[in-house]
Amino acid sequence: MSIAKNLLKIKSTLPSTVTLVAVSKTKPIPNLMEAYDAGQRIFGENKIQEMAEKWEAMPKDIEWHMIGHVQTNKVKFMAPFVSLIHGVDSLKLLEEINKQAQKNNRIIDCLLQMYIAEEESKFGLDEGELNEILSTATFQGMNNIRIVGLMGMATFTDNQEQIKKEFTHLKSIFDYLVRQTKTQNLEPKTLSMGMSGDYQLAIECGSTMVRIGSSIFGGR
Repeated sequence: MSIAKNLLKIKSTLPSTVTLVAVSKTKPIPNLMEAYDAGQRIFGENKIQEMAEKWEAMPKDIEWHMIGHVQTNKVKFMAPFVSLIHGVDSLKLLEEINKQAQKNNRIIDCLLQMYIAEEESKFGLDEGELNEILSTATFQGMNNIRIVGLMGMATFTDNQEQIKKEFTHLKSIFDYLVRQTKTQNLEPKTLSMGMSGDYQLAIECGSTMVRIGSSIFGGR
């Protein structure tokens, strides 16, 4: 099937409340343009340099999401254009995003990445670290970032019960965050969880944003 057909098939399965991020990392621009021509406007990349090159070359009504692990020294390269940074997992990284956003006269939306999996390799915060960040004067003084929600990745396993348990746990943390006092830099409305293999389960568990790559563009 073509990229356009794959995309339309997936979109037909998504509720109107769920945003689709087409994960286009490593894919060439013609592939992205096929998805663009089929109506897709949100693309997710995991390498800042590759994302910046695609941003330069492609139409300017695209929202670029950084979905990979972010190194602080690379933030400056995406600060002029990135729409949403999914994987923020430290106060230090938030400080750098805030600094670079300020230089570009922007407010950059971010998701805090929570650690919900049973694998050691995943990045992310636990609930204590989440509360710690939100309660610091440093965070409360940041005027150029906005925390718009949470992101998390389930364990890479075929055990649906385990994945469901992890997604449900993340949803409960998100619900807790939503109940916090809204401030200029805390407006939680997005819960980014679910990828090609588990997005339907993630939606059942309350996801509002799914990140789908191989089901649209084919395997790498």
